[in-house]
Amino acid sequence: MTYTPEMLASIKTVEATRNQRLNQKYPSMSLEERQKVLDDFHPDFITAGMRAIRVGASQGDRTPLELAEVLEGRPHIDADFDLSQPEFETDVLIVGGGGAGASAALLAHENGAKVTLVTKLRFGDANTMMAQGGIQAADRPEDSPAIHYLDVIGGGHFDNYPDLVEALVKDAPLVIKWLEELGVMFDKLPDGTMMEEHGGGTSRKRMHSSRDYSGAEIMRTLRDEVRNRPEINVIEFCPAVELVLDEKGQVAGAVLKNIETERYFYAKAKAVVLATGGSGRLHYQGFPTTNHYGATGDGIVLAYRAGAKLAFLDTMQYHPTGAAYPDQILGQLVTEKVRGLGAQPVNMRGEQFVYPLEPRDVESAAFIRECKEHKLGIITPSGQPGVWLDTPMINQIHGPGMIEKALPAMVRQYKRFSIDMTQLPILVYPTLHYQNGGVHMDAQCFSNIPGLFLAGEVSGGVHGRNRLMGNSLLDVCVFGRRAGRSAAEYVASAAPGKPTLQHLVAWKEALDEAGINGAVKSPVLLPSYTRKA
Repeated sequence: MTYTPEMLASIKTVEATRNQRLNQKYPSMSLEERQKVLDDFHPDFITAGMRAIRVGASQGDRTPLELAEVLEGRPHIDADFDLSQPEFETDVLIVGGGGAGASAALLAHENGAKVTLVTKLRFGDANTMMAQGGIQAADRPEDSPAIHYLDVIGGGHFDNYPDLVEALVKDAPLVIKWLEELGVMFDKLPDGTMMEEHGGGTSRKRMHSSRDYSGAEIMRTLRDEVRNRPEINVIEFCPAVELVLDEKGQVAGAVLKNIETERYFYAKAKAVVLATGGSGRLHYQGFPTTNHYGATGDGIVLAYRAGAKLAFLDTMQYHPTGAAYPDQILGQLVTEKVRGLGAQPVNMRGEQFVYPLEPRDVESAAFIRECKEHKLGIITPSGQPGVWLDTPMINQIHGPGMIEKALPAMVRQYKRFSIDMTQLPILVYPTLHYQNGGVHMDAQCFSNIPGLFLAGEVSGGVHGRNRLMGNSLLDVCVFGRRAGRSAAEYVASAAPGKPTLQHLVAWKEALDEAGINGAVKSPVLLPSYTRKA
């Protein structure tokens, strides 16, 4: 598959303006300009795409329509489910097999706890594996955690929880050192110095990477480390469908489902770490997504039904550069590193219309404006709009071979469809990428439910209303480590009482009182378009 004649004609215009654009620096927007483009075009600001949650601790808070339906869903099991014979017992039950879950497992184990990790799909089937661009950490003389802090706060529109941001940036250099000691192969110069680049909204070069396989390299290392500790029990294809509490409201484990046999069973635990990731596979407002197949917001549902507080669930991140063509890879991530290396976003006329490294929400809104209001996007044969990302500029700026060296996964992805991104620009459009909000927690990963801890994308507050590139891989490691350590310390003196599912009785009563039919059974576990046997 190659570009259509109409696309090739537009590409000729892009090529004709390239030298001129190379010599002109497009200015960043003012704060007022940023706010206007967000108000007018970002999906978070589309009133029809949101509604208030009608029951629970965060009743009245706005959230996407699709997530509200899931949050108000009916449980998979009834309150009289038999909890008398647990399938197994453990100190710390970690739910989720991505970077946050693996980090939590390692630190809980190191701090003396008996650990079991359960995951919906295979261990490592997670958004961590799919992250490409890099991981932030302020570890250069001209940088500091304080500067990193200011970037994160500014990128989050000054709404972030300060204690969480402080934890994120302070732990960052330690996390890089920890990952490297575990075996992560970061990009380095010949003298051994870490190679670091800019990301959108950052004032310093602090993006550590492993080509454009950064998440896969980190996940590979963490997964191998967990597997090399036989004391950590890993159970695949067994998602959690309900938290179990005791009569005092303390966590006492979870009910799991064996996907293969469809059997439900009780796993008894003194503490639970939810590391279930995000919810991109709910496809808010019909957007495609970069997320892995199991990202259906399970952890938020489990925690909320048990009484946990939520935060920032009215804000999602739409990555500006999702693949818009060909259709087979619609929505897949085109890492921000492509723009960090110099590729410019341009319209059908070959005009650059936005600074390449605005914060992601602003960049995405500008892309949508260019297509919807200015009518200068490129339309694919299937009707998908997009703008050009002028990738050949990278080799023109850095010299021949830079694209192939820095972005091998991207080059290979497009070559599968006979598109050579070293010679031709690629078509991109915003794609649903990240859940900025989630379950409320403190800096040590405690929720308001005793014995329930959070780590990674399931939590809310650290990124405020917009996450900067490279802070998600950092988030899963920083708070995964903290959650594992906190859970291990908690179970040393925890003594859960009789397990119960009485919170389900209260939940069903609340649904009935609100007149909610609860047609959705939640957590949904897999997307609605899952092929049925």
